[in-house]
Amino acid sequence: MSSQAHIDGFAFDLDGTVYLGEKALPGAVFCLTELRRRGTRTVFVTNKPLESAGAYAQKLTGLGIPTPPEQVITSAFVLGRHLARHFPDLRYYVVGEQNLRNELSALGLQVVDELVEQSDKAVIDPSGIDAVIVAFDRTLDYRKLNTAYQALQGGARFFATNADKACPMPGGVIPDAGATVAALEHLTGRKLELLAGKPSALIMQTALELLGLPPGRCLMVGDRLETDIRMGKESGMRTALVLTGASRREDLAAATVQPDWVLENLGELPALLGLE
Repeated sequence: MSSQAHIDGFAFDLDGTVYLGEKALPGAVFCLTELRRRGTRTVFVTNKPLESAGAYAQKLTGLGIPTPPEQVITSAFVLGRHLARHFPDLRYYVVGEQNLRNELSALGLQVVDELVEQSDKAVIDPSGIDAVIVAFDRTLDYRKLNTAYQALQGGARFFATNADKACPMPGGVIPDAGATVAALEHLTGRKLELLAGKPSALIMQTALELLGLPPGRCLMVGDRLETDIRMGKESGMRTALVLTGASRREDLAAATVQPDWVLENLGELPALLGLE
């Protein structure tokens, strides 16, 4: 089947696809080992802005999948790079965690939300905010939500790292950035202007640049129909859905996008592509 597929590059989602919590999912280590043994190119693409690429690479390495930071693409990196190129002079308020603030600051962007953390006021003066960035934030509170709301009401631009409704965790799922985006859209009547993470073209272009291959020779592997599979399809890649995370087999009947392959776990992929 590999001669028919001509797949030489692989983009893997992380949470729910390669690992869940602190454990590799069934077949993940075997799959990545086999693909790399055959000389295929691999990258990892995550919507999570909670850690740096180096931290995710270290986690993968610790799970038995040796990975350099250069092979990990995060929504935080993609958004920060885009903003530094196109909107370097804006003052950004971040509904997110410390890693995202660090990444934006490292790129020379002005992050003003630290002023809120150090202030007794419920909200910073929205006139000092040019753009709001929403991300996965486990420290979200009313003050952050109100600050973002007031800034958006005052005309601030509206960006996000990702728009996932929930994030799979051991034992269940927890609210993700999409819930906060939806709340602010509902409150303000505005729509998100820019999405950096999956399923946006921005993050997929970054992955394809790193793979150095045309999309027709690449496979996007993930656990979410609405992000991983949609993004892969829209970019011209082949797609494989794994049933170890957010999506279930019964979800396929109502899905507007359909994967090329459906896998119980990553361990099935090498045989599917004739790589064993």
